[in-house]
Amino acid sequence: MCSHYQGVKERERYIRNFGVEPPAGLGKHDLWPGYEGIFIRRHPHADVGDQAVQEREALPGLFGLVPHWSPDTKITRFTYNARSETVDSKPSFRDAWHKAQHCIIAADAIFEPDWRSGKAVPTRIIRADGEPLGIAGLWSSWRSPQGQTVHSYTMLTINAAEHGLMRLFHKPTDEKRMVVILPEDSYDAWLRADADINGVFLRQFPADRLEARAVTHTAAS
Repeated sequence: MCSHYQGVKERERYIRNFGVEPPAGLGKHDLWPGYEGIFIRRHPHADVGDQAVQEREALPGLFGLVPHWSPDTKITRFTYNARSETVDSKPSFRDAWHKAQHCIIAADAIFEPDWRSGKAVPTRIIRADGEPLGIAGLWSSWRSPQGQTVHSYTMLTINAAEHGLMRLFHKPTDEKRMVVILPEDSYDAWLRADADINGVFLRQFPADRLEARAVTHTAAS
């Protein structure tokens, strides 16, 4: 399960790889549940035929999905990842899943603990070609008691027991999981997909296209 990732830091890199202008400031670089990051969704008016409306839009949102019924945003501590096996029935995620509220989370890297030494060694995982990761997710909007609309998002995960790289992480007794990393040529298809074909995209990213390196510390900014 991924609770820590780094957003794409350079604005031009974000635009070049994801075809959309990010919000000013780009949010935090190192992100944990409850932090404000950026997610990409299909523009709600993309089908109106107006050439001035882009296909995609990037919005600020909380890392950790806040369902409409939640009394506050503290739930983000538990909703930053959505298991593909149960996402259609879990109360926190099922509305976003059945409404096909798909998003992409742009990341320079994700972090997972390597326990093979008997201690948790933070490990930074990137694409081997140096390009950013486009992680499949779901987004939602929530109305605060003060009437403010708050967007949020979660990363979809799949079993990684047979994955050449991701099966190495977490404690030996823990289930092996990985986020869904999308190939670039499926970005628009994922954002446009109907709810009945969601599962087509839930595939493992090839192990030989990822690299993992142990780190001594990670920034909190």
